[in-house]
Amino acid sequence: MILTITMNPSVDISYQLDSFKYDSANRVSNVSKTAGGKGINVTRVLSQLDKDVTATGLTGGILGRFIEASLKDKGIKNSFYEVSGATRNCIAFLHEGNQTEILESGPIINREEIDGFITHLETLLPKCELVSISGSLPKGVDYTFYSELIEICSEHEKRVVTDCSGEALREVIKGRHKPMLIKPNLEELSELIGLEVAIDNESLKNAVSTEIFDGIDWTFVSLGADGAFARNEGKFYRVKIPKIRVINPVGSGDSTVAGIASAIVENKSAEEFLKHSNTLGMLNAQQSVTGHVDLSNYEEIYKKIEIIEV
Repeated sequence: MILTITMNPSVDISYQLDSFKYDSANRVSNVSKTAGGKGINVTRVLSQLDKDVTATGLTGGILGRFIEASLKDKGIKNSFYEVSGATRNCIAFLHEGNQTEILESGPIINREEIDGFITHLETLLPKCELVSISGSLPKGVDYTFYSELIEICSEHEKRVVTDCSGEALREVIKGRHKPMLIKPNLEELSELIGLEVAIDNESLKNAVSTEIFDGIDWTFVSLGADGAFARNEGKFYRVKIPKIRVINPVGSGDSTVAGIASAIVENKSAEEFLKHSNTLGMLNAQQSVTGHVDLSNYEEIYKKIEIIEV
């Protein structure tokens, strides 16, 4: 079983408007409400791949129950830890080709709730073989928390994939126990090493060879439309992807993480690992719904992705 962790999930509300009128009433013709959060997107795609996956994290209030119920309705197992604060809304207004977002910060979590979640997590770890940690931390949770979770998972001999940013990511790579994989983008990679990284192979090789990444099996750098770059076991790979018609890129990174997690549990080779994960990210970009892939197009994209050892 793959266990996904989303510490700050949301109910994602999307309003489709013909036009957006400031300081006036706006009539909405189309409303979409879905369970949101990076780890939940990962969970949905893993479920589409028919993987045994369970979602956990923190939920609270009516919106928290909505998330749990909506996942259950789709046949997705979940075991969230309930907190006293209310799960947040993330609202998007889609208008005239633009997207205006209103993002709530979410509940403030106290130490008792943090400890309660850790206890809850330890009941789930014996049942899983891989843990995927994604997204932001809610207020009240220190940015060292993901590093703490990785240590707990390591004590249970569980492999961990992390997709986080900022100080949380910095603490993860500094930690005594390392994740199996990190997935920074180019900007995040530059911030981590304190130097602006160019997109050429030599610059990327030098960047991911920095000693701060020692002990991490996979350093997977997302390059958007330019594909990806990765280091694994002393080897370096450039991923070249085909051009596609992008409908909605939101959630493509999460779909890539789902591909990474499934590739790990399937013991895929490095080339298969990279092609599989990038294919899923691209499939998501071709869909209007976040965290969704049309697997009927899988082979067409998979065979067009090129993996070059550099």
